[in-house]
Amino acid sequence: MHTLRFVALTLLAPLLAVGQNGATPKDWQELFNGRNLDGWVIKIAGHDLGDNYGDTFRVKDGVIQVSYDKYTEFGNRFSHLFYKQKFSHYLLSMEYRLYGEQMKGAPAYARLNSGVMIHSQAPETILKNQDWPISVEAQFLANEGDLARHTMNVCTPGTEIFMNGSMVKAHCTNSSSKLYRNSEWVKIEVEVLGSERVRHIIDGVTVLQYEKPQIGGGVANGYDPAIKIDGKLLEDGYIGLQSESHPVEFRNIRLLNLSGCMDPKAKNFKPYFVHRDDAACKL
Repeated sequence: MHTLRFVALTLLAPLLAVGQNGATPKDWQELFNGRNLDGWVIKIAGHDLGDNYGDTFRVKDGVIQVSYDKYTEFGNRFSHLFYKQKFSHYLLSMEYRLYGEQMKGAPAYARLNSGVMIHSQAPETILKNQDWPISVEAQFLANEGDLARHTMNVCTPGTEIFMNGSMVKAHCTNSSSKLYRNSEWVKIEVEVLGSERVRHIIDGVTVLQYEKPQIGGGVANGYDPAIKIDGKLLEDGYIGLQSESHPVEFRNIRLLNLSGCMDPKAKNFKPYFVHRDDAACKL
């Protein structure tokens, strides 16, 4: 990413470090309770919805772990853990770390590679043998040895995005982040404003921004054709934690919902809302 563009994105950060305009800790929704996977739905490629093959997803010491120690082979079992609720406008905050060694027999590109999916199709619409959900991915990468890769990139399985008014042709686009090592915890935020704009943020600094997420393109395979309506703007969707064969941990997963009642006379009015939902108003 060019230096001028990086500076421009950095200057944007304080403008919507989002709903920080009047938000309090109580306004944040804890998506992970630190004890179990209540509220989350598992989908592993090649398995039925809810089948936690090999105890892939587990909770230990207050973190969600993705582990393959009970596998005999990876078998292209790409994994996603979806939160039960759909969102449209929000700020997602979490920490992750990739650690250990990749499972043998997995694709080389998946080494030290994970992510969080946003605007995903509903987990119950993902077919048994579908590899990736139709969604937009904030990609997590770590480094060791000679690897030198940015994190919080964007990838687009079954989707398209725009940057600077033009559709992005590449499946993945790099951010301007610092480089993080294997086993290092990274605190990230993803600001999602419906189909208008998405920002990837690390430690308060915007490292990537794009617009108009929509269904289209390739990469995702084995999906229901009725779900993939190319050109349809992604106004909302599900959040999914990803693993692609490398052990990863997630913690402190919380969300500030930016959609709600914007009537100042309502009891549940919040000054940080950016998307109007009059049906939620309690007068």
